[in-house]
Amino acid sequence: MKFIDEATIEVHAGKGGNGVAAFRREKFIPKGGPSGGDGGRGGSIWAVADRNINTLIDYRYARIHKARNGEQGQGSDRYGAGAEDIVLRMPVGTLIHDAETDELIADLRQDGERLLLAKGGDGGMGNLHFKSSTNRAPRQSTPGWPGESRKLRLELKVLADVGLLGMPNAGKSTLVAAVSNARPKIADYPFTTLNPQLGVVRTGEARSFVIADIPGLIEGAAEGAGLGHQFLRHIQRTRLLLHLVDFAPLAHPDIDSEPKLGKALATEVKTIAKELSAFDPGLMDKERWLILNKADLLPAEVREARWKAMNKHLRWTGPVYTLSALTREGLDPLVYAIQDWLDEQARAEQERELGPAVPDPRFIDVPNPEAP
Repeated sequence: MKFIDEATIEVHAGKGGNGVAAFRREKFIPKGGPSGGDGGRGGSIWAVADRNINTLIDYRYARIHKARNGEQGQGSDRYGAGAEDIVLRMPVGTLIHDAETDELIADLRQDGERLLLAKGGDGGMGNLHFKSSTNRAPRQSTPGWPGESRKLRLELKVLADVGLLGMPNAGKSTLVAAVSNARPKIADYPFTTLNPQLGVVRTGEARSFVIADIPGLIEGAAEGAGLGHQFLRHIQRTRLLLHLVDFAPLAHPDIDSEPKLGKALATEVKTIAKELSAFDPGLMDKERWLILNKADLLPAEVREARWKAMNKHLRWTGPVYTLSALTREGLDPLVYAIQDWLDEQARAEQERELGPAVPDPRFIDVPNPEAP
């Protein structure tokens, strides 16, 4: 299925049914009085987040969604039937904007979250409601109210804990395939990955995180160059960014000069950071780890010399991991370090919201004063 992360739709709720003016006309009831019922409510349109859906492709082709109108009221005190609501199921992580004002209406972050997109019109009142001691034969009724209509822009931002950055062919897809159940397309040419790929990494029975392979970035991505600019927004929700570097490029003009090669690799890292800042300055505040990939192609002494030459220009102060996604060398320490970091962040967020945990006094060890 093709990944679709944007769509524009129209939603039209149903009109309420009209109330009716009617009178009882039955044998042996000469003055039955007003008996016009109310009209039925028009159908509303709801959005529901569904974790089993991962693309907006359905809304690329089905752009107009109309609910039925409510039925008209009838005589003999019979009300019109209300119309059924329409439920639009969308992926978790969908942003819903008003297409005309660009106002953010909702952010569907939780599975099962519901949002009313367009409210159906209320039914009109029949003449049954207008009778009184002075108006015993009312002939007035009210029409049904129109339903709401809106034009909406849907935007999907994948919900992942960890996002992968890097130039094309840095090994991001290989890393995702090695640590998760995702099976992205892998080839030895640039821009193999055309769409974001999500994978679930399990580190225990109740411990896991979601990793996202974002298509490769190049210089000028924030202005529209390459493929990465289409998907830069997907990393805005990640907690941790892993910046992959092809540490052993097989074809490079400076491959025979470690100082020049180290400077070129540092320039690549700075280029990606520049594109992140140009797209959203807040992305630079996210935690970023540097991953030196394809280290299986280098002996230990070359790795150390190359990193020194690279960091001379980069001056990286964050965590650095040297590994090979292909042979899984150094992969497990990275995976467990990510899980521990995410768990620590979750505990910190919980303490900020609920306050520090108070230990149960029943389980506090009290020293025995009679103990020696």
